[in-house]
Amino acid sequence: MNGMKTGFTLIELLVTLSIVGILLAVGVPNFVTFIQNNRLATQANDVVTLLNYARSEAIKRGVRVTVCSSTDSASCAGSTNWENGFIAFVDNDGDGVVDIGEATLQVRQPVEGGNTLRTNSLTRVTYLANGFSNGFNGTLRLCDARGTASARAIVVSNQGRVRTNNLAAEGFACP
Repeated sequence: MNGMKTGFTLIELLVTLSIVGILLAVGVPNFVTFIQNNRLATQANDVVTLLNYARSEAIKRGVRVTVCSSTDSASCAGSTNWENGFIAFVDNDGDGVVDIGEATLQVRQPVEGGNTLRTNSLTRVTYLANGFSNGFNGTLRLCDARGTASARAIVVSNQGRVRTNNLAAEGFACP
């Protein structure tokens, strides 16, 4: 080849950069939404898993097991704000307080990403030895910065069953 140089022309480079720019402009917002949706799903599943575990342990052990909001990973906060963490423990006397001799079964750390996890009235859910949660039914609202349209509802029935749904479909709004 008689001294010919190979490479990109300025026009080829500009076309390539334009295509990359368009792909990034379309892809990045979708990726952010993907991350937010994944975070909400993971956090909702974590709450559901802990509640189902507490119910299972109550049945297996034949005792009351309580799940409550906690700020120190050792005691119940008595708050309807669950985003700072929550615990599950054997609640022999059913008072909703971690007493001496009552074993802590699991601890969950605060929810991440600036998300909130709150209820209107539930400070705890106590499962009886038969797996029921009489009087502790309610809805936990898991929200992120996008608001109610993307938020998740974690619903606990009197029978102790836990399910998730879209928050707006349950008739609730984010705080």
